[in-house]
Amino acid sequence: MSRSTPTPGPDVDAESQRATEGAHEGLELAERQSLRRVAGLRTELEDITEVEYRQLRLERVVLVGVWTDGSAEDAENSLAELKLLAETAGSEVLDALLQRRQRPDAATFIGSGKVEELTAAVQATGADTIICDGELAPSQLRNLEDRTKVKVVDRTALILDIFAQHAKSAEGKAQVELAQLQYQTQRLRGWGGNLSRQAGGRAAGGEGIGGRGPGETKLETDRRRIQAKMAKLRRELKALRTTRDIKKAQRRRNAVPAVVIAGYTNAGKSSLLNRLTGAGVLVEDALFATLDPTTRKTQASDGRVYTMSDTVGFVRHLPHQLVEAFRSTLEEVAESDLVLHVVDASHPDPEGQIAAVREVFAEIDATGVPEIIVLNKADAADPMMVKQLLAREPHAVLVSARTGEGIEELLAAIEADLPRPEARVDVVVPYDRGDLLSLVHQTGEIETLDHASDGTHLVARVSDELAHQLNEL
Repeated sequence: MSRSTPTPGPDVDAESQRATEGAHEGLELAERQSLRRVAGLRTELEDITEVEYRQLRLERVVLVGVWTDGSAEDAENSLAELKLLAETAGSEVLDALLQRRQRPDAATFIGSGKVEELTAAVQATGADTIICDGELAPSQLRNLEDRTKVKVVDRTALILDIFAQHAKSAEGKAQVELAQLQYQTQRLRGWGGNLSRQAGGRAAGGEGIGGRGPGETKLETDRRRIQAKMAKLRRELKALRTTRDIKKAQRRRNAVPAVVIAGYTNAGKSSLLNRLTGAGVLVEDALFATLDPTTRKTQASDGRVYTMSDTVGFVRHLPHQLVEAFRSTLEEVAESDLVLHVVDASHPDPEGQIAAVREVFAEIDATGVPEIIVLNKADAADPMMVKQLLAREPHAVLVSARTGEGIEELLAAIEADLPRPEARVDVVVPYDRGDLLSLVHQTGEIETLDHASDGTHLVARVSDELAHQLNEL
């Protein structure tokens, strides 16, 4: 059975401080090479009844992380998030191990010597799966499985599995399948005769007929089929994207502003959308509970109409395959007029979540979109943490989607940041053109409105296209 190391003392705290400052050279050899157990991450069966409805045998897993930089608290927060991901996927977490290293081992992720300790921990707990907190190379996966004799899964495969379970729409399923195939194509494996090479004539050692290999190998056949399937999925997604582009073009033509709700997974985005628009979206205390974007039309207090959309949640080290596969969905953020960046204010590391989300914003070229930080779950947040966040993020609003606290302030902030119409018109709208007057109410800002004998005298700010129609009256 693997040994638990003693509670870190002052030397380890000092070492953590040096690690935060980037001074890796001073790491002590014994600490760098040891695996230490992280307390409080085991999942008892009664704690995960919410996943029993899957009617699957819960996989019994051991979590393994490598702490390379930052503080010990950062490393444990990352492993705690991996635990939540594993539970969401339908697993029972038996143990969690963390190793201090300058960098992950190129061959086995945690170092060849430490694999023996990991194997002993797996055997002692009866685990059938190891989940590593990082993206493993194919050789690392193969080496760990060969040494530990159990299935090894990395963080990327775990997140892809959760997405596959939660995708509901045709587009969501196609996006997830494409991401899974992109991940698998570099990790195909074959054994024995499946790896035979095609040969013929003298190339087969001069044996000629009867000495040739079996032709195209199983590995090559699998890779070719995956590439064909990926090409088909890309065509399907392109067709589905065309439908969404038509809807977006119609909204642009009518000058309807678009507000997008984005943020870390399980921060309360769907709850906030329901609170603001009554959308009725599924709300569940689980990571990536909703993947398919939902768009609802809503109205500002001055009558202006705008749309509000929910998006897929983000997470630390969101797999690159998912960013690529969901790019058409994530581009909703980049093409919006305003982003509501929802943050779980009750989380132990909300600033880390904000940084992770903004990394994805940078990947999809959405950093230039106006942003309101929405500090959600005010009813459960630490007041000191909230005070720090408000100091760091001046354009932030504190709300609770559950109780309704701060919702009025958020709506006022949204209305203030919505794009304002550029053209100013001063016209008389005939009474038989009520359609144009209705459009002004929906998309423009009315300054004055008087009813005269020949029509409605209107002074307002509207879009250029609507201004052209009004000026032709």
